[in-house]
Amino acid sequence: VTHPWYGARVAYLGDSITDPGTLGETPIYWNYLQEWLDITPLVYGKGGHQWHQLLGQAARLTKEHGDSFDAIIIFLGTNDFNAGVPIGEWFSEETVQVNADGKMVERVRRTPVFDLSTFRGRINFALDSLKRTYPSKQIVLLTPVHRAFARFSDYNIQPDESYQNSCGEYIDAYIESIKEASSLWSVPVIDLYSLSGLFPMHKEQAEFFPGGNDWLHPDTDGHRRIAECLYYQLLTLPCRFTR
Repeated sequence: VTHPWYGARVAYLGDSITDPGTLGETPIYWNYLQEWLDITPLVYGKGGHQWHQLLGQAARLTKEHGDSFDAIIIFLGTNDFNAGVPIGEWFSEETVQVNADGKMVERVRRTPVFDLSTFRGRINFALDSLKRTYPSKQIVLLTPVHRAFARFSDYNIQPDESYQNSCGEYIDAYIESIKEASSLWSVPVIDLYSLSGLFPMHKEQAEFFPGGNDWLHPDTDGHRRIAECLYYQLLTLPCRFTR
């Protein structure tokens, strides 16, 4: 069987786990997919980025490559959790008049919330734009992986995921929101939080993380594990839609 993503041109939008500058010469998950599947990676992930910054990455993608790519993979959300971005709502509702079977009746209608101060509003805003800008492109969401303690400076200390964030949410709420967005926007999701097997809360998994003050970013073996998971999950998804 030929892998459906073999030889594809794939745009990667995300945060530090996608950013090629995060771990120096350490191979990133997309490097492995490049090696195994001859994928051409178009990488725009940036350390620290959150969902409201995704369209800036997409704009650079369009400026540099136009429409000459096959798919977009989005790997975001962990920094929204760390920043304490409120979850928010997917929709607002109002009662309006609508023609049903030739009669004007009142019905409750829902419309997406595009509030960039909330997590769900940010996702709505980004996916609404991407689905309009790239209607024929495959878009795939990745959930963040589990996260443990990280200290990058005296002013950037991030507790592990057993703690709520500043708005009183656990990371699970952000994972579930990304999975809900998959259904609401008809965008497939690969749940790395569940499927990758990475669990830095246990120090026995030290081989997959840098350790020391960084139990947040996967190291070489961690990225390879993510890539192996993606390799098989992407087998179930078309990369190019025929017309």
